[in-house]
Amino acid sequence: MKNIKLMTLLFCFLGFYQVKAQGVTATPEQIKELTSNWTGERFDDGRPKVSDALLERMKNIQIEEAWGFLRGKGYNNQYEGQWEIIHPESAMTGRVVTAQYMPSRPDYQRVVKLNGAKENRDTIGGSNSWPIQQLVSGDIYVADGYGRIIDGTLIGSNLGNAIYANSGNGVIFNGGVRDVAGLLDVKGFNGWHKGADPSYLQEEMLTSINMPIRIGRATVLPGDVVLANQHGTIFIPSYLASELVLSSEIVGLRDRFGFQRLREKKYTAGQIDTRWTEEIKDDFENWLKSYPDNQLPMTRKELNDYMASKKQK
Repeated sequence: MKNIKLMTLLFCFLGFYQVKAQGVTATPEQIKELTSNWTGERFDDGRPKVSDALLERMKNIQIEEAWGFLRGKGYNNQYEGQWEIIHPESAMTGRVVTAQYMPSRPDYQRVVKLNGAKENRDTIGGSNSWPIQQLVSGDIYVADGYGRIIDGTLIGSNLGNAIYANSGNGVIFNGGVRDVAGLLDVKGFNGWHKGADPSYLQEEMLTSINMPIRIGRATVLPGDVVLANQHGTIFIPSYLASELVLSSEIVGLRDRFGFQRLREKKYTAGQIDTRWTEEIKDDFENWLKSYPDNQLPMTRKELNDYMASKKQK
């Protein structure tokens, strides 16, 4: 019995030490472990470096297409909707930097500040500025503020300006913002949030940066790629981003082909809206061959390789 108690105490001590030792921000090694399926280039902090060109192409992808693709890969919990959006007419894509917030607790907050000091953080000002220091061009600041709006406003116009200066992007907050009028004046900045309030952030503390978080219905990892538009937000594992974009672009071309053939009355709606016959498949392939290269969303090589891979299956 004594041995069992000693082992239990030892495991508790080791567990406490591990939590304490990890600091506020995930290490590059931790992020690499979380995103081990990614085989490409990485940032110094360990996050996958999905290309800017791919992020730009992703802005044209429909949320439903991305959602369907991810469900087909077994990722069923990557979407969150019902947002207030600063510029709903614009889409935003980027690489995720995560932050977790919780209701304030003095003893825990003291540990966070001590670990923040070890990471050379500003421990005099508010810790809600710490994740902003992590941002580089193409990033999106994604924070779980547990849905709190009153006294849960994670940023106002000052921090909004700092976020845009570092990332050229905006934010996705499961929480509130303040000074929306000022945020609207930050040219290029956008934000998805759960509500606005004039109150300041209080009785709420940052607990981690670049750790896994929950945004409503979605589980989000640092380095995920996010697609955000007026229809919601979807968080895409980095290693699937390229395949998702290409697959969704092919779906878009199939739709254009189908709409054109329906207008031409070559096929019926029933023929287009079901499994295609070999005749329609051949027609689509010939249609693709005559499609102007400069109007394709992908390169001609990407298209040919994709179509060839489908034929082999």
